[in-house]
Amino acid sequence: MAEEQQAPPQREIVTGVPRSARRRPPAHTPARSEISEQTTLGATYVRALMRSQLRAGAWALAALALLVGTLPLVSVLPRTASGPPLWVALGLVVYPVMWLIARWYVTRAERNEADFTGLVTDPAEAPPGPRRTR
Repeated sequence: MAEEQQAPPQREIVTGVPRSARRRPPAHTPARSEISEQTTLGATYVRALMRSQLRAGAWALAALALLVGTLPLVSVLPRTASGPPLWVALGLVVYPVMWLIARWYVTRAERNEADFTGLVTDPAEAPPGPRRTR
């Protein structure tokens, strides 16, 4: 009998689980399904968003009330040669500060919504681009 020469077996290198067999993340995160199904946890997520928006609104309102509440004190000051201090306070101080308060509120509200959206959206669905940080 002739001995058959067998080629040595080829070596196979396995470096990890094949890509097709890897577990993929769910199509949506559990937070989104909790909200859409209106469960207790979903209501808690929405309530937390509403609470943070209310907190930002309350701070803006308090700052505005403090600003406008001090205007009667300006009317008590004596008139100067350059004009009544009340009009100067209204034109040069109040409106720019009101604009800053409004700008802060809008920025804070957008940040709250972005944080909430980041919580409930799938990372694969996130729009490309830099994420804003605090």
